Amino acid sequence: MKIIRLFMNNFLSNYCHLIICEQTNEAIILDPLDVDKCLAEAERHAVKITTIVNTHEHFDHIEGNPGIVAATGAKIYAHKNAISSIPNVDVGLSAGELIEVGTEIRLRVLHTPGHTSAHVCLLSEQGEPALFCGDTLFNASAGNCKYGGNVNDLYHTFVEQLANLPDDTRIYPGHDYFVNNLKFSQQREPGNIQAAELLAVVNRQDPENRMVTTLGIERQINPFFRLQNEEIISNLKNELNDQQTDPKSVFIGLRNLRDRW
Repeated sequence: MKIIRLFMNNFLSNYCHLIICEQTNEAIILDPLDVDKCLAEAERHAVKITTIVNTHEHFDHIEGNPGIVAATGAKIYAHKNAISSIPNVDVGLSAGELIEVGTEIRLRVLHTPGHTSAHVCLLSEQGEPALFCGDTLFNASAGNCKYGGNVNDLYHTFVEQLANLPDDTRIYPGHDYFVNNLKFSQQREPGNIQAAELLAVVNRQDPENRMVTTLGIERQINPFFRLQNEEIISNLKNELNDQQTDPKSVFIGLRNLRDRW
């Protein structure tokens, strides 16, 4: 399985992902946006897009669907509860199902509510572990819950699903917010040397060639995985006078601050 990350170079800094079976030259396009760019990349690798997967229903993750379908005849997959908000879905997905394309692509569907109620992440079950996480998990942060989401659901998604994945799981989010997220992480935990060192590295990279993190790295630098860190808790208590210190309250407090940051 080969993963091609495509930076859309738009105001929302979207990433799309072309996921290729190198044995059969079939491919999935995940959250297509710029149709011409997606099709050109498929042509460059001499692969046929047979499947579109939308992680959720927001416009910047589905806008390319009609153009890809018109050019390739690909089938659209999305969570079954997003069918009413994503036009022309062919296959409604449920947690635990497999998406299989060619002989190399086996993606386990995770229902990961929070950013929206019908959000899915995809976990590769063949080859090196990889998580295609849409707008649920970002490098050094978590998705917002302002447009149809629920922060309580997002907390449970993090602690009950994402936190249990192996450290070597590679992380492929739906946007490049890495630099800004690391700056927020440093503000919340100024003593985090790993975050400071990584920010210096990421600052020298362009979004087209941004590093791919692992869940192990995220545990070190992402405050939404560091809910019992004493420095994060202390800073929250100082900023939000009534802030409780249990992990769920810390998560909600961090998300509230990130929304206003």
